[in-house]
Amino acid sequence: MVNRSGNRPSHDGSAEWMDRAIALTAPIFRKIWLRGDTDFSLTRNFDRWDAKAGFVFGYDTKQNLIQRSDGLPADVWKPLQRPEREIKTVQRLRPENVKEKVVKDREFKNIRLNSEQVAEFDYRPTHCKKTYRMIALKKNITKEKGETRLFDETRYFFYITNDREMTPQEVVLFANDRCNQENVIAQLKTGINALRMPSDSLLSNWAYMVIATLAWNLKAWYGLLTPSPYSQRDILRMEFKRFLDSFINLPCQIVNTGRRLVYRILTYNKHLETFFETLNSIKCLKFS
Repeated sequence: MVNRSGNRPSHDGSAEWMDRAIALTAPIFRKIWLRGDTDFSLTRNFDRWDAKAGFVFGYDTKQNLIQRSDGLPADVWKPLQRPEREIKTVQRLRPENVKEKVVKDREFKNIRLNSEQVAEFDYRPTHCKKTYRMIALKKNITKEKGETRLFDETRYFFYITNDREMTPQEVVLFANDRCNQENVIAQLKTGINALRMPSDSLLSNWAYMVIATLAWNLKAWYGLLTPSPYSQRDILRMEFKRFLDSFINLPCQIVNTGRRLVYRILTYNKHLETFFETLNSIKCLKFS
């Protein structure tokens, strides 16, 4: 994490931090991935990153890419099947779409997605010496005004990657999955208040941000140490305030008896089982 003035674009100087992240994690992990939107598609660095990590970046919709996509045979395009949303409880009846009715009655303009298709072709950016996979996502949409269908439109989205194993559909879904990082940023703002600057100095504010972010990192490591894969995912995605209520702010009675301390949990919640499983896992790691 680094603090900087607010008038700088998000990708400015990011290549240096990506290189530092690769150098830090390369000795630990078997595979490293770089993901980002179109602003982080820094083509001057692709050839260098290709030997060190896998990457999937959004790519600007340029006219030459649209022409390449329009020239592809029809049988190359495959339908994109997005996975259905996971329902953890009993599925409920879908309520009446009141908003859709209002849009039609008041004759507002509406955009309706009809279908999505994916295809791929080889592409070499201007600043690269190597050729990479360009994944084209074609969205067929209809523009309406009230009950009247105005016209159909095709919109393209592009993703560039050095991976040769995933299918085009998997590349698109993998790129979209990076939105979890948006949740992390939101939690840094509202959960642990890391972005509420206490002073007017960039250096001191940066130190405050790093100190506050350690709390989020500890939550993440706690989730990774949890034995259950489902609980891992739940804790990693959990809001910080909910994590505090579920695992930290537990009412506990401390009894000093028989030359030992006894901790009596005075309440029950569904996360206590995960809490004790993780505690035993940490103990095993400590004394192994």
